[in-house]
Amino acid sequence: MRQLDYPTIVADAWQALNPDQPILEITDISVRVSTNYVYKVQLTPLRFVIAKLSYFGKYEHFCEDHTLVNALVRNLEAPFKKFLARSYTLDGNVFTYRYRHPGQDVWVVFYRPVRIREKLPRRLGNDDIVNLAGEMARFHLACHQVAPKLPHSSKTLRSDMQDLIETLDTSDGTLEFGGHINLIRQHASTFLEQSHVLRYNEMAEIPVFVDWNIGNFSLNKEGKLYSRWDYDWFRVCNRVMDFYFLSRVVSDVGDRTMFHYLPDTLHEERFLLFLKTYHAIFPLTENEIRFMKEIYRFFILQYVVKFGNYFFHHVYASRLQQEAFTTYLPQLDARMDVEKILRACNL
Repeated sequence: MRQLDYPTIVADAWQALNPDQPILEITDISVRVSTNYVYKVQLTPLRFVIAKLSYFGKYEHFCEDHTLVNALVRNLEAPFKKFLARSYTLDGNVFTYRYRHPGQDVWVVFYRPVRIREKLPRRLGNDDIVNLAGEMARFHLACHQVAPKLPHSSKTLRSDMQDLIETLDTSDGTLEFGGHINLIRQHASTFLEQSHVLRYNEMAEIPVFVDWNIGNFSLNKEGKLYSRWDYDWFRVCNRVMDFYFLSRVVSDVGDRTMFHYLPDTLHEERFLLFLKTYHAIFPLTENEIRFMKEIYRFFILQYVVKFGNYFFHHVYASRLQQEAFTTYLPQLDARMDVEKILRACNL
């Protein structure tokens, strides 16, 4: 997609939301890992808002996701009432701005700034792991309690996987995936079959944010979850969708700039410590733990293979996709040890 004058689109979006408040400056603060753009919009010397600009997926899903997050924010109670960044609203609805031009479709949403306190260290100690596990269990439990009050989500794991399978039979699919189509089809079909075997339709679904890289949230000095931003991978599904990234956060290697998406972190002793602590507060079922393998499969197929060129900068996308075809998917069954995870949780 040809890059437009994105700061001007952001300025036009703000004018549509609040025409009486001029802008002093717009600064690009994007991290350059994904294809989304993030801007700091300075309104006065002491006041600013954050704008996110996106052109990936469907505008309707963009609106739906932010509506769901704002509903979650309104319904969460202490200690998570102020944890999530709020979107700006207009006439009671989340405000989004859509720029359309032949061949171009760009969307903007504005967030109220959140304070950022303590970041986790790049490599966590055992006390950090236990603390984070407790916080995530309590946050998931809070989301579970308010989930019935939230609007319906049109995106489902099954529909996303069906869309991928249908894409394989098109000329675009042949062009994009080439000689890997049979491998993708095999794993997509396995995901759907195992979802049925493990009775995914009977599992509780909650809002999940998927990407728990340490740059996306902060804690207070007492180690409690304090603020969370970046909703690029937000969806409503089972809570185990969050576990793969959390396993990476607590892994022995820790946070790193050169990253891969192997499943090994899911049965490291450090993640098992995390999971045992979590399980003691918000117990998991056997089928949920077995579904962790399928969630990992879904993550690779959906976020790396199907949409990697949109979620990641091209420097990362091509490498991760190639690793998906040569390592992540072909070695999944041999590398993923679900039984070890079950034993750790006494299930």
